[in-house]
Order: sequence, then structure tokens, then C-alpha cells
Amino acid sequence: QVQLVESGGGLVQPGGSLRLSCAASGCTVRNYVMSWYRQVPGKERELVATITSAGSSTNYAESVKGRFTISTDNGKNTVYLQMNNLKPEDTAVYYCYCNRAGWGTLWGQGTQVTVSV
Repeated sequence: QVQLVESGGGLVQPGGSLRLSCAASGCTVRNYVMSWYRQVPGKERELVATITSAGSSTNYAESVKGRFTISTDNGKNTVYLQMNNLKPEDTAVYYCYCNRAGWGTLWGQGTQVTVSV
């Protein structure tokens, strides 16, 4: 079955940490560009972080640089987003994304992250 399944979201206080996971099927994370996006109601989906095939490079939105880290576990075919020093403005639904080039793209179903006291 071809799918991306996110997990790890939840409620956390400002300054706290969460680690999101994205288990991939039909998308080999070491071969493709993997990304995390987020979206709040009424706004466009925002690119948060990207990791290129084999983890050769990473890129981050300015708003999360120094706080978030994207990584992959090729053995588990999973991509992670480690989020530290979370702020209320990080509250959103986070989506995993796989760009399989000529084979199309995949989106996960999303996981809610809420940062609040």
C-alpha cells in the first residue's frame, strides 16, 4: 500500500519538544526528496523543512531554523521532524510529503501539533 503515516503530534507547552514521525510505504526515503509542511486554518500550507535523497542536504523555513531538525532512518524508511523550543505560532497540522519525481507525489494525512500553556 502506497502511503505516508504521520505520528507524534500532540499538546505541548511553549519551550517544549516533540518529534514527529512519518512512516513511508511506496516511497523510499533515501531515494526521494522528503519534506514536512504545516497548515493552519485559513492559511496556505507552508513548507517547514526538506531533506534531499540520502540526506545530502537539508533546508528549513526561517521561522524554524535552529529549532527544528529533519532526518531520515533508511532502515525504517521513516522521516522525522525533531521540534525543540516550540512556540505558540508553531501550532498547526503537520504533513509529510514525498516527491517521487516522475512517479508522482504523496501526502500524509497530517498530525496536529498544539503549543499552548
